[in-house]
Parts: sequence; structure tokens; C-alpha cells
Amino acid sequence: MPGNGISSLIFDMDNTLFDLVGAKMRACGRVAAHCRNGSAEELFSYFLRRPGGFEDPVNIRDYLVHHDCFSEESYQECTGIYREEKLRDLAPYPGVVATLRLLTDNGFRMALVTDAHLSETRTRLERTGLSGFFDPVVTFEVTRSHKPSTLPFLSALIMQMDATARETMLVGDSPVRDIAPGMVLGMTTVYARYGDRYPRTGSDGGATHAIDDFRDLAGIVGLPGPRTSLDYFIG
Repeated sequence: MPGNGISSLIFDMDNTLFDLVGAKMRACGRVAAHCRNGSAEELFSYFLRRPGGFEDPVNIRDYLVHHDCFSEESYQECTGIYREEKLRDLAPYPGVVATLRLLTDNGFRMALVTDAHLSETRTRLERTGLSGFFDPVVTFEVTRSHKPSTLPFLSALIMQMDATARETMLVGDSPVRDIAPGMVLGMTTVYARYGDRYPRTGSDGGATHAIDDFRDLAGIVGLPGPRTSLDYFIG
């Protein structure tokens, strides 16, 4: 049964359950090699722009234009290469599957809240074998609001899970986009430090807990962790 006063968990997806930044960087490298221009780091920097968007393929178009190699054909080719490569090696972090199974088996309800669109979310969850763990799955289309708005979390918490903030734990890799709204709502918060590629020194956003391994969640909710030698290979 759920323990330590927690009965429900809300998870961020990208970089909390799997390394999307690493997958994107590899995909950018493939595109740069295909174009024979620039580098993975340069193309990736386009995805970090505002308001270009972290998922918008228009970033690839702008990159091609900048290197004087844009054509509609090359744009379509590069977009296809990028999408294929981004998913090719996408896999859960060690221990994610085993820990989610442990939480499910012990009666915890689990939701997913992500800024990604529904089609992208489904593809990533299916690719990583995580699609059966979360209900509800709140994507951008549900509230039309991006984090750190509290609306996506409220949608999962109240409208779909019928849970209170006091009994819910929020797990995410961003102090600003995950931890801050979770604290505003009064949830227990867990900063997934391992997934934050751009941390500010010493900053966890004031999270209740910070973890460097997904398996540490089990101990926080009062369960024995799935830390076995076998788990390091299958988790």
C-alpha cells in the first residue's frame, strides 16, 4: 500500500524518465554530418532559442538557411533524419522500469505531465516501453499551457486523478518548470538532478528531495528500492 503519506505521483517525462537531450544531440550530429556543415552543438543551440521552441523543426530550416544549403528537399530529408535518430537509441534511465513497476505493484497512482504534444508523447513512451504506467497523461493539448503554469499539474491532480496535493509527489528535472509549480500547489517535490543538463550551482529550486538515481524514489515513499545487480541490466 502507498506509504509515507504519499499515494500519488506526477512525473515529468523528458530528461526525468529518459535522456532526451542526449538523443537530440545525437540527432543534431547526424543532420550536421548529412549537410556537411556546422556541428551538432551548433544545430542544438537553435533548439534552445526563444521563441523557436525546443521541439520545432523550423530550427532545422533556419540552420540550413544559415549555412546556405536550404531547399525544400534537403529540409524534408534533414527533418526525417533528425526524427529517426532522436528515437533510435532512446531508452529509460537505469532503474526506471523496475521502480515504476514497484510503485504500481504497491498501489501508487502515477500521472505524466509534459509540455510535449500528444503524438510525440505517445511515440516516446512506446519507444521506451513506458506507455502502460501512467494515467492520466497530460500533454500540451489538454490545457494549452506550458510549464511552469500550474494548470497542467492541476489538470492531472484534481480533474483526472481526484487526488490532493498533500498526498502527491511531483518528480521532475527542472527547478523552474517542475519544482516551482509543484511547491506552489503544496506537493512534495523531488528534483531529478541527474536529468538537469543546465543546473545552476547549488540550486534545486527548494525541492523537498533531490535524487541522482531514479531508484532512490522507492526509499522516499517508504519502499525497499529495486537496487539489485540484475536491475542495472534490465532497468
